[in-house]
Amino acid sequence: MLRFVKLLFAFLFLTSVGCNAQDLTKYVDPFIGTGGNGHTYPGATAPFGMLQPSPVTGFGSWAYCSSYVYTDTSIMGFAQTTLSGTGCADLGNILIMPVSGKLVRDWDKYRSNFQKKNEYAAPGYYSVYLDDVKTKVEITASERVAYYRMRFDGKDKKGMLIDLQYSAGTGKRGLHTHCKEASSKWLDEYTLVGYAKEKRWGYQEYYYVIKFNRPISNNAVLPQIENEKALRHVAEFNMQSGDELMAKIAISSVSIESAMKNFGDINNWDFDAVRNATKEKWNNLLARANIKGTKDQKKIFYTALYHAMLQPNLHSDVDGYYRNSAREVVKCAGENCYTTFSLWDTYRAAHPLYTIIMPERINDFVVSMLEQGDAQGYLPIWALYGGETHCMIGNHSIPVIVEAWCKGFRGFDGQRALNLMYKTQTNPHPRINNWPVYLQYGYYPVDKVRMESVSLTLENSYDDYAVAEMAKIMGDEEGRACYARRSEFFKNIYDTTTLCSRPRYADGSWQEPFTPHIMTPTSKGGSFIEATASQFTWHVQHDVDWLINFYGGPESFVKRLDTLFEGELVHNQLDITGVIGQYAHGNEPCHHIPYLYTLAGRQDKTAALVRKIIDTQYTSRPDGLCGNEDCGQMSAWYLFTVMGFYPVNPVSCQYVLGAPQIEEVALNLPNGKSFTVKAQGLSSKNKYVERVYLNGKLYELPYITHDDIVNGGELKFVMTDKVTK
Repeated sequence: MLRFVKLLFAFLFLTSVGCNAQDLTKYVDPFIGTGGNGHTYPGATAPFGMLQPSPVTGFGSWAYCSSYVYTDTSIMGFAQTTLSGTGCADLGNILIMPVSGKLVRDWDKYRSNFQKKNEYAAPGYYSVYLDDVKTKVEITASERVAYYRMRFDGKDKKGMLIDLQYSAGTGKRGLHTHCKEASSKWLDEYTLVGYAKEKRWGYQEYYYVIKFNRPISNNAVLPQIENEKALRHVAEFNMQSGDELMAKIAISSVSIESAMKNFGDINNWDFDAVRNATKEKWNNLLARANIKGTKDQKKIFYTALYHAMLQPNLHSDVDGYYRNSAREVVKCAGENCYTTFSLWDTYRAAHPLYTIIMPERINDFVVSMLEQGDAQGYLPIWALYGGETHCMIGNHSIPVIVEAWCKGFRGFDGQRALNLMYKTQTNPHPRINNWPVYLQYGYYPVDKVRMESVSLTLENSYDDYAVAEMAKIMGDEEGRACYARRSEFFKNIYDTTTLCSRPRYADGSWQEPFTPHIMTPTSKGGSFIEATASQFTWHVQHDVDWLINFYGGPESFVKRLDTLFEGELVHNQLDITGVIGQYAHGNEPCHHIPYLYTLAGRQDKTAALVRKIIDTQYTSRPDGLCGNEDCGQMSAWYLFTVMGFYPVNPVSCQYVLGAPQIEEVALNLPNGKSFTVKAQGLSSKNKYVERVYLNGKLYELPYITHDDIVNGGELKFVMTDKVTK
């Protein structure tokens, strides 16, 4: 009878959690991307969480943008905020580190060695055993709290280094000049509070509360070095070997009191309860996709889905307040306010992915961008900690917002959004201060702007296209006509002699010398940003038909496109990786290019190329990402591609067909419907598509629509080993 009752309860539990009964977190490996050029981190975090507590193994160089490199075997501490896959270092706030033995004056001497076999990471959890201080460190996190559990095994004095000066942007000599103002104090024997105002890549003002489950027995402050404003505390605790020390850390952009509120319902010291709750949140989101494939395919797929949902990050406190880009404390108009928008990267595939698998967050994402736009006078470019970094080019929050509106999201004011787009694309601001020049010539003359003239023209053309689409929907014919005309400016920089987009002078002549396959660093006045002319020539996402006609039709277009995947790419930039011929998959301007073959009637070439990229540029190893993860974009490309389609032009709400790389993917949509992609006969040889069926009917268009997906149904690819055009 007892056995029957246990089986009954087990059955009820499994049926109550439905598809979440399967633990999909076991397929996620947070170490993927922490080696090579991925720049990801292995630390613990909740989906889209405010905090990302993670180990710090180094600083001061491009390799340490996430503060961690997999091959390192020593840890200098654990930071509470971390960026995933960026090409610039920032955050890394509030470094803590268990210490034992005598007090050391040099903060960098508190490093500890560890063995890779004693390091473990999973969604919402990280652990490591530190050999030198004989301490096991475990980390978990809720949406707004980092939670530590540490077991000290040694017999020496036990304590905690709390480094409030360190950041991921620290210079090579270890000088910390980013902190402009700071203060910290012990509120009581269990609680340290404080604030800091910092300027590195972006401006940050944050307040924090650190709570311990044990009282401190002594507090020492390490000597400061030149220009430092914040302190490094070494808190000591009366503990025996085998005792545990726990710490909870909350931050806020508003105040210490608000940081205190962010502890929310975590008012006890049940570490495992927090870990399990966060694991369940991850499982709930990962379960929005169920796949049939090998164990290795599942590992890469679910890790990619995990990486895509690490950001954007919560910025508003539990009560809805946050500090905006004007450094004012305001209340979010949506349910939550978000930041960390790497828009030059993520508008391409990550945000389109969110509209499918994460629609409940889209309105908040857009409202967050609109609020930042109102506060700073123009829409976000690269948003970090509620402010603007002015990194990269274009204003690609525009296509993200227009895409959301075109796909039916109505949790924001469309007219307000359109007005901000007009303002953004007309008024000067720190990243774009020469609109008059652009409008006068119909392109950016290379002798009138300091750098990036061709890339700026191409990317602004796409943003203007998006504005025109929004104006059309909102019924503003004058605005539509104006921005539709501007969306064609890209045509003015295509040279019929070299058949490339090319730097052009104000007098209409072309810049000489011109070498399409060689990358000139932007810092030296290059006309392209992080790419060559050979790559950016294909950066016409909104008018591929024009590009095909420019080359004389589909056949000539395909022949010209073939040359991109041949020859040699000459460059000297660290983040130009994943090279196939002159194509570089490790950087975003190339991401849509493989799908241009399909739009020219050669889906077979898309199929062959995406198979090559999937096989060579994505693996389950720590160096399994060929380029910077870039806040989810690299993973989003993979997720779309293995399903067999990709958003070449996100605003169009169309997904261009390629060839699936996994046997079956079922998207369990939040609206209760399911969209299943099947690859019948898929194998190592069968990489081409013979036929496509949508909901049982033969399908011959080169794309499917967003409605096709969210309305539910089945997309079936019949695979073959024969080239089919």
